[in-house]
Amino acid sequence: MEKELLDLLKKMLSTDVEKKKGREGLELEKIEPDSPHGIYVYDFNREKWVLKQVSGNPNLPWGNGYYMVYFDNARCPACRAYDNYWFPFVKIFGKMFGEFNYVIVLCDWFARECVSEAASTAFKKFDVHASPTTIILYVENNEIKKKEEHSGVKKIDELLKIATDFVKETTGEVTIK
Repeated sequence: MEKELLDLLKKMLSTDVEKKKGREGLELEKIEPDSPHGIYVYDFNREKWVLKQVSGNPNLPWGNGYYMVYFDNARCPACRAYDNYWFPFVKIFGKMFGEFNYVIVLCDWFARECVSEAASTAFKKFDVHASPTTIILYVENNEIKKKEEHSGVKKIDELLKIATDFVKETTGEVTIK
C-alpha cells in the first residue's frame, strides 16, 4: 500500500513538472500561470507569444534594438494583476514602438523554482528579486547601452509613458508608427 501511494504521489508531482516543460516554438495567445516555463517573445505577425528559449544560457538580448522584458512568476498574485495591463498594452500599443521586442521570462518562483534553465538564468543575469518586474533595454552594437528596471504593477498609461520616455532618452525623439 505504501509503495502504491508513493508511486501515485511521484506520478502526480512529475506530471506537474512535465507540464511546465515546453518546447521551443510553442505558440500561445497569452502566457498563463500554467504555461511552460521559459523565455517568450511576442510575434506581431502571428499575434502570438512564441516560446523562444527553454534551455541553456539566455540569449537575451539577442540583437540590436529595444527590449521590454516582463519577469513573471506563475505563483505571484501581483503578476496576475499586471497581466490585465501588460497583454493589452503589447497587443494594442506594441507596434507603435517599431524596434521593440516584447519578452516574458516565466518561472514558478524566480530562479529558485523554474523548470527552464534559460528563464532561471535570466532572472539571475538581470538580478530580479521582485515581481512583477519590467526591464527595458536599449542595445546597440550588441551591447546594452541603457537599462531601466520598473518593479510592481504598471497600468497601460504608465507602460506607454515608460516606453516613450525611454526612447526619448536614447534617441532624443519618438517615432510612433
